[in-house]
Amino acid sequence: MTSDATLSSHLQELRRGTVVVASLTVLRTPGYGYSLLETLSEAGFEVEANTLYPLLRRLEAQGLLTSSWNTDEARPRKFYRTTEQGDAIAVALRTEWSRLDNAITDLDTPTSTALGSEK
Repeated sequence: MTSDATLSSHLQELRRGTVVVASLTVLRTPGYGYSLLETLSEAGFEVEANTLYPLLRRLEAQGLLTSSWNTDEARPRKFYRTTEQGDAIAVALRTEWSRLDNAITDLDTPTSTALGSEK
């Protein structure tokens, strides 16, 4: 039987990369950090602000996001948007995600020849 701690650890590892793909996908339309947190949460991505903001800074340092400050409102907000390179990376990551999902589905589909029982 799997312990809750073991499962939790594996789920965290599985989700880690998905936040990058999701963020790059959402930020094709400019958005600020808090709105991104809300959008991701509504879509089922559990991510905390203390995880997301460093991720946004890292993606910007990698040239995948660009940012600008909106000071038109009472509280200034930093808006992020994917760069051309960020858009390309997002497409490549989603393509790979789809390929891996299909591969896992294929592994989970019963076949006439089970591993270790070839005739």
